[in-house]
Amino acid sequence: MKEIFDIVSYRSSEITTKLYSTSFSLGIKALDRELHKPIYAIYGFVRLADEIVDTFHNFDKETLLSKFKHDTHESIKDKISLNPILNSFQDVVNSYNIDLDLVDTF
Repeated sequence: MKEIFDIVSYRSSEITTKLYSTSFSLGIKALDRELHKPIYAIYGFVRLADEIVDTFHNFDKETLLSKFKHDTHESIKDKISLNPILNSFQDVVNSYNIDLDLVDTF
């Protein structure tokens, strides 16, 4: 059943990418099809972090960002997250062996 959740997760990342950035979404089409899902997953992750910083002005951004970072690390370690965007992102990080320092640097 996790396969269905993974499909939902990647589609959530794709929808997020397409809704937030039309031009970026069009640019992805120029790349090999097998790269689309990982790129959508990374963009979705980055978009959520940007939303915390750029948009959620009436909320405690520091706490939200800290929780997001914690949840990101947990999802990578556990290889799952109930947050679909983090779930697709952790899959890419684990599949491509992306160094956590790169994730933290962002």
